Amino acid sequence: MTLRIEDTSGGAVATAIASERRRLGASTSGMVMTLLVLADEDCQADATQAAVAAARLHPMRIITLIPRPDFKGTRLDAEITVGSDTGGAGEVAVLRLRGLLAEHANSVAVPLLLADTPVVAYWPSDNAPNVPADSALGRHAQRRITDAAASRDPLAELKRRAAGYQPGDTDLAWTRLTPWRSVLATILDPGPLDVQSVAIEAEGHNPSAELLRRWLGTALSCPAAITWGDGPGITSVTLHTTSGDYRVDRPDGRVAMLKRPGAPDASVALPRRDLSALLAEELRRLDPDEVYERTVTTQ
Repeated sequence: MTLRIEDTSGGAVATAIASERRRLGASTSGMVMTLLVLADEDCQADATQAAVAAARLHPMRIITLIPRPDFKGTRLDAEITVGSDTGGAGEVAVLRLRGLLAEHANSVAVPLLLADTPVVAYWPSDNAPNVPADSALGRHAQRRITDAAASRDPLAELKRRAAGYQPGDTDLAWTRLTPWRSVLATILDPGPLDVQSVAIEAEGHNPSAELLRRWLGTALSCPAAITWGDGPGITSVTLHTTSGDYRVDRPDGRVAMLKRPGAPDASVALPRRDLSALLAEELRRLDPDEVYERTVTTQ
């Protein structure tokens, strides 16, 4: 059951959550973190749903903050779900910050943070601050998750993420590369390859492709270039080596074909993952991602 409270406060929401938890006989002892989601009205439902699904692996308190500065007056409205109704998430509070309160998400969120557990901040749309670690919400968080792909100009957004990077930042454009990096590692790990250059084909302005270009170019110390196409996402990566071309083709966004000199072609599952899977991966680690740091700050 979802409890709706209108014209309330952050402290009153915290009290209501505790009361509902006691009524259900639930406990906070199994929750491992607080996730703060700062979202607009258009993306808040998808972001919250993805967080709830990710919480099946990482039980947590999810606080979705939706600024509504267009509202006349100042008011906080809350929707609270606790226990089994969350599908295993623990607790979910969706808060609409209306009027002047839209500028003070931090003051609403602070009373709701779980004691003695890590905090993760997540901006699912193009509303991420220039320096997430210095923002009002980001100062509370050990990890700060953005998504350059949600921006109107994803490649320009990567530059903002690089300029404002602080340890603990990450971006879902990087998380989307994990399967690609794993497949490419199967090519590179068996023995040294003399890679002369790298060619990537990807959907236009795909930020994951740009991060892949930087990662491969740096790791292999060779030129790496992108040819922009129709996608979906990244469609192929070719390593041009002195012993021939090693190529991973994924034209459909689901299954890739691995082609190597002197070896039969092999199919590899390489599906594009949904938002809940990406969040679940990021929530597994709370320490800084040094490889992401080197990649995003490389030009």
